[in-house]
Amino acid sequence: MGRRAALGLAALGLVVGPSSSGRAAEPTHAIAMHGAPALPPDFQAFRYADPAAPKGGRLTQAVLGSFDSLNPFIVRGVPVQAVRGHVYESLLTRGYDEPFTLYGSLASRVETDPGRTFVTFTIDPAAAFSDGTPVTAADVLFSWQLLRDKGRPNYRTYYAKVAKAEALDARTVRFDLAGSNDRELPMILGLMPVLPRHAVDPEHFEETSLKPPVGSGPYVVAEVDAGKSVTFARSPRWWGRDRPVNRGMWNFDSVRIDFYRDDNAYFEAFRKGLYDIHPETDPGRWETAYGFPAARDGRVVKEEFPTGLPRGMQAFVFNTRRPVFADIRVREAIVRLFDFEWINHNLFFDRYRRTGSYFEGSELSHRGRPADATERALLAPFPDAVTPDVMAGTWSPPATDGSGRDRAGLKAALDLLAAAGWVLEGQKLRDKATGRPFGFEILVTTKDQERLALAFVRTLKRAGIEPTIRVVDQVQFEQRRIQFDFDMIPNRWDQSLSPGNEQAFYWGSAAADEHGSRNYMGVRSKAADAMIAAMLEATSRESFVSAVRALDRVLISGQYVVPLYHLPSQWVARWDRVRHPATTSLYGWLPETWWREPGR
Repeated sequence: MGRRAALGLAALGLVVGPSSSGRAAEPTHAIAMHGAPALPPDFQAFRYADPAAPKGGRLTQAVLGSFDSLNPFIVRGVPVQAVRGHVYESLLTRGYDEPFTLYGSLASRVETDPGRTFVTFTIDPAAAFSDGTPVTAADVLFSWQLLRDKGRPNYRTYYAKVAKAEALDARTVRFDLAGSNDRELPMILGLMPVLPRHAVDPEHFEETSLKPPVGSGPYVVAEVDAGKSVTFARSPRWWGRDRPVNRGMWNFDSVRIDFYRDDNAYFEAFRKGLYDIHPETDPGRWETAYGFPAARDGRVVKEEFPTGLPRGMQAFVFNTRRPVFADIRVREAIVRLFDFEWINHNLFFDRYRRTGSYFEGSELSHRGRPADATERALLAPFPDAVTPDVMAGTWSPPATDGSGRDRAGLKAALDLLAAAGWVLEGQKLRDKATGRPFGFEILVTTKDQERLALAFVRTLKRAGIEPTIRVVDQVQFEQRRIQFDFDMIPNRWDQSLSPGNEQAFYWGSAAADEHGSRNYMGVRSKAADAMIAAMLEATSRESFVSAVRALDRVLISGQYVVPLYHLPSQWVARWDRVRHPATTSLYGWLPETWWREPGR
């Protein structure tokens, strides 16, 4: 490395010099969280991508909401999330047929030791940004330090665990992870977005901006209509187009994303052919709204894709920072008042399934499984953290008779509320000590959320509770969610088959008061913190699964949310001018593997 590069790294406060001591494994093309990568070094393409897919044309997608920033790495603003995958690349990229395996992207080789006390990445000599500037170790170290100091809270938390970072030469960077006790950290660093040091102003990084960024990915930002649309154009200099991890991927010459503020306008635009792919989550619409001519004659195709992913937790979220929800008995009572059976039948054609786990539908879920010996050992220091029925695997979300007037559920809820100091006086529930009526606000941002909240309020009022529903636009909703300025919100946490550091960002005590974290309910649980730590320290898939199930039991027992529902598969409607591979990944459908039919 030249003297100028060394001085540049020194100015960043980064160590430049020979590798620290420590036994290394052999450099390899990929790294798995547990076990070995499934694909060999000479693999040609991922199974779920078609290397023969035609290139060209435009994909138009749509998002419900708005945006005011092209920077997805900071707390401020509402960013265009697609910038992350279309413009920026990471050192490694995920293989979507395995729980958590990363293959070389910007880095052609990765090296770590059995204890994962360090990780070294060797950058591909061809790797370059869209302006032709080579990607170097200095860019990697610059990105790590910038995101650690000024990025979103999850970046700050993850990257602060690095004990030391050093450039071994112009294309090799090493991170010393000693003392982190985090076996996932090499993977997290492998997925770190690499930003160009020469094109980013650190002083203004935390400010929202609509200036097209410079990245190394398959696309560049070509057009921006603030709050309405963003168009990505294929990067003419994309260095990685022939890499095995990219064969059959990113097939469109341009990708346009349109933003809609109203759900009805959003779907109507799809009916008119203004965008190509519509992921559907509304059973009512799936059953009744696809009778328009293009759907009848086959120009619009409805498909269901299998997925091996956890179904995620979609829920109404209690903000336990608010006194009204501080008592777990109050939260449990409100959970009992959600009439899933009536709502599913009357609003959703009985197509939903009830969610009862943060990792529903996967081996990571506690549901229907008694705690094994490893789980019990992990939970032993926290005897009150998990209820007996959850520990035994017999717990399920409360069910009703579906009449909309279930008396047994109402009585159980009122008994819990009475134990917490609330009494029913006439038609109103009041604090026994102060006479204050029981009320709270449900904050929503879409008509579908409002409709669901109205159905929930109907049942809550039978218990004397007087909720209000406030509808706000997407920008205000996001601002209030980031700042925990709400009583109750609808939210969804999606999960992978290898949850890790992000779980601390979701449920960790340190994130409870960190604006911008996803610990929206304000979980402060030593048991949850310990289970997350056990996940990160697990050296086998078996011990990892036990730790995740134990975390699931802690979260369910804490009654932090009103669990809602999930679909049995992924529903997607598409105009037949766009096509997809015959094989679906373990993670489900992936738009980056689709293409436009030539001549359409």
